[in-house]
Formats: sequence, C-alpha cells, structure tokens
Amino acid sequence: MIFWILLALMTGIAALSVLVPLARAGRSQAETIGSADEAVYREQLAAIESELERGLIDAEAAAAARTETARRLLAAHDKNESRQKGSSSGFRLKTAQVVALAALPLISLATYFALGSPDKPDQPLITRLNAPAEEQSVELLVARVERHLAENPQDGEGWAVVAPVYLSMGQPQASARAYANALRILGPRPDWLTDMGEALTMANQGLVTAEAKRAFEQAVSLEPSAVKPRFFLAIALGQDGDRDGAVEAWKSLLEGADETAPWVAAARQQLAGLEQRPVAGQLSGPTAEDVAASQEMSAEDRQAMIGSMVAGLAERLATEGGSAGEWSRLIRAYMVLGEPQKARDALAAAEDAYAGKPDDLSLIKDTAASLGLSGS
Repeated sequence: MIFWILLALMTGIAALSVLVPLARAGRSQAETIGSADEAVYREQLAAIESELERGLIDAEAAAAARTETARRLLAAHDKNESRQKGSSSGFRLKTAQVVALAALPLISLATYFALGSPDKPDQPLITRLNAPAEEQSVELLVARVERHLAENPQDGEGWAVVAPVYLSMGQPQASARAYANALRILGPRPDWLTDMGEALTMANQGLVTAEAKRAFEQAVSLEPSAVKPRFFLAIALGQDGDRDGAVEAWKSLLEGADETAPWVAAARQQLAGLEQRPVAGQLSGPTAEDVAASQEMSAEDRQAMIGSMVAGLAERLATEGGSAGEWSRLIRAYMVLGEPQKARDALAAAEDAYAGKPDDLSLIKDTAASLGLSGS
C-alpha cells in the first residue's frame, strides 16, 4: 500500500514540476516581448528630439515623425496589455490543469482508502501462492501446483492431481500430458488411462484417435469390466466404419447393465442407429469390407475412394433423404475425414429433416454430441 501512495505523490509532484514552470515561462515571454517593443519606440522619440535640437530636421518633419512614433508606442502598449491579459487567462487555465492533476492521485488515494484494504500488507505472487488452499482461486491453485511440478517433475501424484483440473478448465491437451506423466512415473492405472483417453478425444473434437484408443484398450486389459473405456471403444469402432464390431461392442456393454445408469440411454441410442440398415439398393456409405479392401490401396487412392463414397451418401441424403442412422453415419464419416465444417452442415441438414421426429432427432444429436459437435 505504501508503494502506491508514494507513487501517487510522485506523480503529482512530477506534473507540478513540469506545468508550473511552463506557465511562468509563457507569462514572462509575453511580458518581455511587449516591453521590448515599447522601449524601441521610446528610443525613437528621444532620437527625434535629438535630431531636432542639432538642426538635422526641421520642426514640421519632427512633429510628423513624433506623431507617428507616438502612435506606434501606444499601439505597442495596448498590444502588451492584451498579451498580459491573455497570459493571465492561460495561466489560470494551466493552474486549473495543475490542480486537476494534483487532485487525481488524491482522489485515487481516497477511493482506495474507502473501497480497498489499506490495512492489509502487500501480497506478492509468491505470498499468494503460499497462502492456505481454501483462500486461493482455482487459477492460483493450479499455478501453485505447476510451480511445484517445475521444481519436482517426478512427482507423479502431483501430475495426477492437476490433470482433471486442467480438463475442467477446458484444457484437454494439458490434461492428457499430465496423465501421461503420471502414468510414466507411477505406472499404469485403468482410471488414469481412461481419463487420458477421454482428454485426447476431447482435444480432437470427439474423435477417438489411435493414441486415445490405445489408452482405452490398456485400461480394459487392466479392468475388463470397466464401462467408460469400453464405451469410448464402441464409439471408435463406429467412427472407423466397423458397423458390426460397433454393434457387438454396444450389445456387450449393455448386457446386464443397470438401466438407471446415466450412460445406458446414450448407448442404446447409438446401437439403435447402427441397427437401422438402409433400404436395399441404396448406398449406405463405407462398410467394414470397403475399409478392409482400401488397406491395399495407396494413401491417395484410399482417401479418394472413401471421399467418393461419403460424397455419394451425402448426395443421396440431400436429394432423397434417408434414415437417422444414415445421417449419423455421414456426420461421423466427415469427422473421420477431418472435415468438421461439412459434419456441422450435415448435422444442420439432418436437424431440419427430422425436426418433427423427436426420437430420430435425439439419435442424431447424441451422435453429434459424441463427436464433439453441437446442434441448434
């Protein structure tokens, strides 16, 4: 607090030390100019009288010169007075400015004393970080842990503590890195592996990447009955185009499940969407067989084939319509191809198409939500 008081006082003194001399300088300059003009004309009058006495000019010429010089002297005197009046007004203006500048820090100090806490000592960052945890914000607590981890990078428990906090703060990449550090230092744990996979999925807009899939698979190998990693693995199968594998995974997950569990409704909707087969003769998009056959192609040819099939599905749905499961498949396909804007456009079109069918619309929206998309 003392530092800010001193700073305010120094600001006021600095302003005064600059403005006051400037005001005085302006007034002195105006007075000097006016006095110099009058002195010149007075000297000219004296010279006229001297020349008349020495006979250099006659009385008539002297009178004319004396009249003109006297007129100029009076004009200079009037002008000098006007300058002084203007300088006085300018000085009053500058004085008001000086007062305002001097009052500004005083008003700031008064406001601080009224609304602030002048009785409390200054709290630098290191002091705030060392304060009791219950007195700190989440951001300060994270900074506190980060400082500790910078000094103790092998503290696996510290990484495990900060990882879910990062996720809650909307930093999934940082969360995944923290879980990876905890796993590297302390060894595999199914819950940490699952949470790392979830963070990686969130960081990739709902796509279960290869790295996330490996984490979920390792979690299941350590705890085969775990629901959460199996849920994400079922989503991954659907995203990869393995419809049959995804159906089997969802059925296995739902077998013997508690119907009141919050994930059951979403799982059943995913399964229902996959089991809605297209009408015979209609293009359904890439199948598991298509994907398997594409593995023998070059990367460019494989991408072109998949893109062509997805484009065909999109064209048919746009012109002829289709089931909610097909719209869901199209949205997933666009996300797998790395075209999130087309996925969002497909979602908007699907919502329009099923605006009057709440069950189908719910399936489409759940698919979008699982991919990290949000509808209207």
